[in-house]
This record gives sequence, C-alpha cells and structure tokens, in this order.
Amino acid sequence: MLRVPWYVAWPLALAVIYGGLAFLARRSVFYPMKYPGGLWDLQSECRASDVWLQTPDGIRLNAWWAAPAGARLVTLFLHGNAGNVTHRFAVLQEIPAAGSAVLVPDYRGYGRSSGRPTEKGLYTDAETAYEYLLHTGWQPRQIVIQGESLGTAVAIELATRRPCAGLVLEAPFTSAKDVAGTVIPFLGPLLISGFDSRSRIAGVHAPVLFIQGDRDEVIPLRLGQALFKAAPEPKSFWLLHGASHNNIHEVGGAEYIQTLKAFYGTFSAERAPTSQ
Repeated sequence: MLRVPWYVAWPLALAVIYGGLAFLARRSVFYPMKYPGGLWDLQSECRASDVWLQTPDGIRLNAWWAAPAGARLVTLFLHGNAGNVTHRFAVLQEIPAAGSAVLVPDYRGYGRSSGRPTEKGLYTDAETAYEYLLHTGWQPRQIVIQGESLGTAVAIELATRRPCAGLVLEAPFTSAKDVAGTVIPFLGPLLISGFDSRSRIAGVHAPVLFIQGDRDEVIPLRLGQALFKAAPEPKSFWLLHGASHNNIHEVGGAEYIQTLKAFYGTFSAERAPTSQ
C-alpha cells in the first residue's frame, strides 16, 4: 500500500475540504426556483404581461411588465437571490401605485429564464433589461434602477456603467464576503467573494434611496449603513422599525408607496413612451 507522508496528506486533505466548502458556498449564493415552481397565477392579479429578452450570450430571459397610465418613469427591478419573478408580486403593485412603470426580469436560471446563474451572468441580464427599456423608447433620465438584497449589488454595478434617474436599494450590503463573515466568522470570507458594492458605489452618479429594516436577520443593518456611508450624495436612508429582511413591503405598507413617490419627486422626467 502506498503511504503518503503526513506533511503531504494533511495539506492535501485540507485543500480538498476547503475546495468542497468553497464550492458549496458559491452554490449557496443563488436559490433559483424554476418554472413551474412559483406563484404564476398571480400574474393576472398584478396586471403584468410577459416580456422576453435575449442576452448577448444567448440566454432567453422572462420578465414581467406592469405600468400605470401616463407613467413618466420606469423602474428596472432586480430581485434577490431566491424564488423567481412571481414572488415579487408586491412590487408589481406598489411601484406602479407610486407612479412608475416596472420591469422585473428573472435572472438566468430563475423562473422561465434559461441558463444558470453566475455573478457575471446577472450583470449581463440586468444590462440586457436596461437595453430593452432604451429600445422601447425610454430615456436614461426616466429609468430608476432598483435592487433588492442580492439585486442591490447588481443594481449598483449597472448604475456605475449606465446613466439613470435614481437608484433604490432595499436591504443592501457592502460585499458578499462581508455577509459571509456574519454567517461564518473568519472562515466565511475565505469561501465567498464578489458582489463588491462598497468598491463600486462611489461610481454612481444619481440620487440613491436606501431602505432597510432594523431587524434584518440576513443582512445586518451595519452593512447597509456602511454602504450608505460610502455612497456619494445625494442620498437618503429610510429605516423601517420592526422590519426584517423579507417583510419590508408588509411593514412599510402605504408608507412604502409614499416614500417611493417622494423619491421620484426629487427628479423630473418627460412623459413616457405611448407604447410598450
């Protein structure tokens, strides 16, 4: 039997264990729900229509579109890492109620969208949706980019490269590494990297609205506050007392709509395209 010296075996074993943990950690970033999983019957209740997008790398994305009559703004809503577009039915009602049309794309690998999610892929998906809005007649000064949880990192990355009227960040964080460190101290940051919003947010040149609950059990409030500190002016922070990571809309209620409406009022836009 071949004997491996301990000074070789132990580092090899540790490398294998680390590699396995790192692989599982990277996979844990995304929790997509593929069709038919989800709440697809809610589409008609949201008065949302299907939009199909084609990315430059050949991925077909499904998105839901909803618009109030006479909307002067459009919101590109980039959702979090779990579920799919059907679980964002609240924003498909509340954002139009605040006065903005809204496009909610499912990332690659989510819902009816093809492909497999990756950090680079999500950035491509967001830019594809942004380009769709331009091609259908919207101007950059009419586009609000809004992100939720993991989607805040995608929104910030897009906003550093493409102009927009404003940026809304729900339950934002500084980086994936920082979030991992709150889950598994010391080891977590060694396993996960990427989605580095802290290093990017200085490149945003638009008003930014931060929204976070003071009982967020997934992303500690201090990470949202640290990102807010790093963000350029103009910026504002709406702290929802009693809200956790997944119930911002329920706790915010009518105030959520009013807060968005007030934010929209800080910049002006021309009348929206007549067709979509």
